[in-house]
Amino acid sequence: MTDVPPAPDHTGVPTCYRHPGRETYVRCTRCDRSICPECMVEAAVGFQCPECVREGNRDVRQATGRFGGQVATRPLLTMILIGVNVALFLLEYGTDDGGRIKNEFGMWPPGVAVNGEYYRLITSAFLHYGIAHLVLNMWALWVVGTPLELWLGRLRFAALYGLSALGGAVLVYWASPVNSLTAGASGAIYGLFGAIFVLSRRLNLDIRPIAFIIVLNLVFTFLPGLNISWQGHLGGLITGAVTAAVFVYAPRAHQTLIQATYTAALLAFFLLAILTRTNTFP
Repeated sequence: MTDVPPAPDHTGVPTCYRHPGRETYVRCTRCDRSICPECMVEAAVGFQCPECVREGNRDVRQATGRFGGQVATRPLLTMILIGVNVALFLLEYGTDDGGRIKNEFGMWPPGVAVNGEYYRLITSAFLHYGIAHLVLNMWALWVVGTPLELWLGRLRFAALYGLSALGGAVLVYWASPVNSLTAGASGAIYGLFGAIFVLSRRLNLDIRPIAFIIVLNLVFTFLPGLNISWQGHLGGLITGAVTAAVFVYAPRAHQTLIQATYTAALLAFFLLAILTRTNTFP
């Protein structure tokens, strides 16, 4: 902090320490120096000078959430994920050969195992079969993703969403019919279902409505004739529930270390499972 000495004043009227020619009777509530209206920054009590405001901002730490990390005040990542899914849907169905995008980026096991197109394990989670498929998934993402992002913070929510999507894709790779083509954010969404169930128990909230929704969705998943990927749903659900349990039950003293170690270990497990499936692919 630099002090600028005021100009000599023979009238006895105080002048602004930053603008010596301006008379003022207002003083900074922190350093007690005289400040003119141009230099006043409104504070909780009175006014402060610009230097004291900058100094105070350096001392303010970002609030930490209950489960570690910085607190999210609005569901920005949830909105971004919805925007990306909608944009890709419009791109796909806005072209004459919209099916080409799904063929090239959907979860097609031979493409991964034979052609080495491992990106399909991720890109398939952002493509959808029709407007109803997209709307249902994005509605669920908004309803469930919003509280989860606010509770967990953006970084942990991003890890939860990505791991759930990948967990669903890995089970699809292992258990789906060899020549199937799977797409949709449902694996990640089911991961969020599992996570909000775990967090609700941790926060002593009523889990019955959430449990009912999960059971109802699982019933529809396994109904014959609907052509729903139970592998993606089940893989995402298990991954999301386990990940949330590690995130919210980790001891506060070692919370971040446990969460980061688990995330790295799960990614390593998924990588091993993917490579093993590739080596044993029919």
